[in-house]
Amino acid sequence: MAPALPDGETPPDDGRLPLSAAAGAADRDLGVYLHVPFCRVRCGYCDFNTYTNAELGGGASAQAYAETARREIDLAARVLADEALVAAGMPARPVSTVFVGGGTPTMLPARDLAGMLGAVRDAWGLADGAEVTTEANPDSVDAAALTALAAAGFTRVSFGMQSAVPGVLATLDRTHDPARLPDVVAWAKAAGLAVSVDLIYGTPGESLDDWRTSLDAAVALEPDHVSAYALVVEAGTRMGAQVRRGELPLPDDDDAARKYELAEEVLAGAGLHWYEVSNFARRPDDACRHNLAYWRGHDWWGVGPGAHSHVGGVRWWNVKHPRTYAHRLENGLSPAAGREVLGAREAELERIMLGVRLADGVELRPGGAVPARLAAVVTDLARRGLVEPGPARDGRVALTLRGRLLADAVVRELTA
Repeated sequence: MAPALPDGETPPDDGRLPLSAAAGAADRDLGVYLHVPFCRVRCGYCDFNTYTNAELGGGASAQAYAETARREIDLAARVLADEALVAAGMPARPVSTVFVGGGTPTMLPARDLAGMLGAVRDAWGLADGAEVTTEANPDSVDAAALTALAAAGFTRVSFGMQSAVPGVLATLDRTHDPARLPDVVAWAKAAGLAVSVDLIYGTPGESLDDWRTSLDAAVALEPDHVSAYALVVEAGTRMGAQVRRGELPLPDDDDAARKYELAEEVLAGAGLHWYEVSNFARRPDDACRHNLAYWRGHDWWGVGPGAHSHVGGVRWWNVKHPRTYAHRLENGLSPAAGREVLGAREAELERIMLGVRLADGVELRPGGAVPARLAAVVTDLARRGLVEPGPARDGRVALTLRGRLLADAVVRELTA
């Protein structure tokens, strides 16, 4: 079961944004997230807003989804081109990044994903060198599909590898054969696509040797990018119920820390260096620019049921169920369920909370002096080995390896 949507004010049915959203927009990139809410099987640990196609029908089905998403893209283009918003300073911006996530986006045929990308291109245009990513399960694509995606303008594919150990995959309810990974990665590279692989550590029953096996297998694929996420057991998921009943052990924080340190050792040794706490890239240009835009506070429109968007300090989220989502768009209404406008304090807290996770760190007071109280906090964090001392002296927080393990605690101290 996906988590409940947050509370917020009721957005207008036409999706119109407050004029404040235009402030500073010329200095921010515009990205588009396309949510495809379909999976063949819902994994026991997953709390994303996903559905099996058998649960849906009509305009909410996978067969009709590309056209439904196009309707929201058209609405988004109208909202951002609103005369009052443009007069307030909203520029016409080509899209810098597109990310198709899910769910399993490649449950849709390549022509549908190409059509959704085409709708984005028609609405705003794509910037020169735009990054266009789709997620994919290893068993949901073949060489022909990857070639078709590259021909349509996709530049990058992120494979949900999760583990190379069959027993760990079984605990996660993942259905792909890990032996298929070398084939799909080779097909993607032959098509000219950059390759990322996603890993999960801390699955109940996973040993340190299991995790090393997965890391070694990922490195052997010679990807451009690796994401390594600690498993979080969410309430409301099947795995959450198994842990609650004592059928599976709860992941251990110390075990997760050891596995993160091993990931740093193995990935760095293979030439993949961290640029965000959970993300590693071979070269700076291989970092996921779409996710960097999230962490740096740029603008993005999230298309799809349950998708979240952010433009100029205005954040909103769509209705969750695909059937309700499709129905609202069919009737010319925005699918937004709620929104909030961030105040100056909330925006500053978010800037620090997200920026501190980046290898470049975050300026505590851009262009200004750091208050004495905050300077003392940073000095103490450096003394404890959680942030780099050199940048700290200049008012910038950059995490050490130990600091990455305790990133949430660092953020709490900085924002207390």
